[in-house]
Amino acid sequence: MITPILDPARQEPLYEQLYDFIKEEIRSGRLEEGEKLPSKRTLASYLKVSRSTVEMAYAQLADEGYIRAKERSGFYVRQAERKFRRRQDSVEAKTPSAPERSYRYDLRTSGVDTAHFPFTVWARLSRETLSEYGQELLRATHPQGIERLRQCICRYLYDFRRVEAEPDQIVIGAGTEYLLGLLIQLLGTEKKYAVEEPGYPRVHRILTNYGIHPAYVPVDEEGMAVEALCRTDAQIVHVTPSHQFPTGAVLSAGRREALLQWAQEEEGRYILEDDYDSEFRFLGKPVPALQGMGAPEKVVYFYTFAKSLAPSLRIGYMVLPKNLMRAWQEKFQGYSCSVPSFEQYTLCRFMEQGYYERHLNRMKTLYRGRQDALVKALAVPGFRVIGRDAGLHFMLEVASGSMKEAELVEKAARAGIYLRGLGDYYAGTGGQNGPPRLLIGYGAYEETQLVEAAKILLDAWKGEQEG
Repeated sequence: MITPILDPARQEPLYEQLYDFIKEEIRSGRLEEGEKLPSKRTLASYLKVSRSTVEMAYAQLADEGYIRAKERSGFYVRQAERKFRRRQDSVEAKTPSAPERSYRYDLRTSGVDTAHFPFTVWARLSRETLSEYGQELLRATHPQGIERLRQCICRYLYDFRRVEAEPDQIVIGAGTEYLLGLLIQLLGTEKKYAVEEPGYPRVHRILTNYGIHPAYVPVDEEGMAVEALCRTDAQIVHVTPSHQFPTGAVLSAGRREALLQWAQEEEGRYILEDDYDSEFRFLGKPVPALQGMGAPEKVVYFYTFAKSLAPSLRIGYMVLPKNLMRAWQEKFQGYSCSVPSFEQYTLCRFMEQGYYERHLNRMKTLYRGRQDALVKALAVPGFRVIGRDAGLHFMLEVASGSMKEAELVEKAARAGIYLRGLGDYYAGTGGQNGPPRLLIGYGAYEETQLVEAAKILLDAWKGEQEG
């Protein structure tokens, strides 16, 4: 019997862990060609997981050609390309690398709760989608995604973010990174780009992969310093105004107006607004989206469902200004949408029937409780929590003590806690000044686990809080 170790506390959903395990068993040869896999019901019962978990894992393996289904018989292993695998292994063996540490708690900012994902509802809606659309799901989809989902997104954006958009302005794609790559191709690599400093590393990486060397605009407690942006020759700026990553700052009202004014002053200037976790705001009213404040023809709005649902659900979208939409249709009209229509229709049902809103409300309450417990456990002299109003991470500032940021990170690692310092998110200005600041992500763990993690950290840093 297949016996993987499935850990609900990990970032990856259970079905993805099962998929990874079986794939590796096939590629290594431990599961041989023609070998029959356990039935979905049998394996689900043996592993004490839902049947939908096994169904999703088997479906992914079948889609990728690792297994095949025989009607009324079951699932069988297909031949793996082991010759390539052995050659790859031999190359890797010649290049030794440092062993990876195992951590008791991984407090990275990307951690989200997958244990509370509504698998039962999602599985039922998936079956309904298969029943209703059948062979239509096998056809290529519209380059911008199915219209029904784009209509759902438009209604949601207006109701909850006051973003005004029409379905024809929505482009659905496999995550923000993919969509940003398309937009760069549309706008052109010869344009001058700017990013926040500190900022999101993947944005910087995507730009440099296209041969773009962006200008770096400093961030303070009011968000991006627009005055500094005005001193650059940038035409396009990427910004996270509702919850700046990684500092958690909210772009102040005055700077929002100044940023919109900057965009309107010259033809060809655009603001790329990344609204990656706007739903999870715990204090005060929701921060309005820039796109809904005016000058919608100057703002490209990005969103991904990675934080609100699950990282493996690679569905995101962007709202393009109408003038850019016309150019996009001319350039990419021959493309197919990178998100399968099956997932799009299922998500559409999830939103239409109110499950998405209920799930967000439930997770917002859950995350707020986890944050409160962790902040309370870290409430000792010498430490200050920054940016806890929203999102699934905050910064912990060490106000006194002799250790540098890197030393604090290393001591935490030795104690079994993975986290990163703010200095890791500076790409172009040489790093941060001032006291050490550490990023603490709390989305992936229960309250009791977070309290234990806090105790481990305080013990590892003993003496720092005493000054």
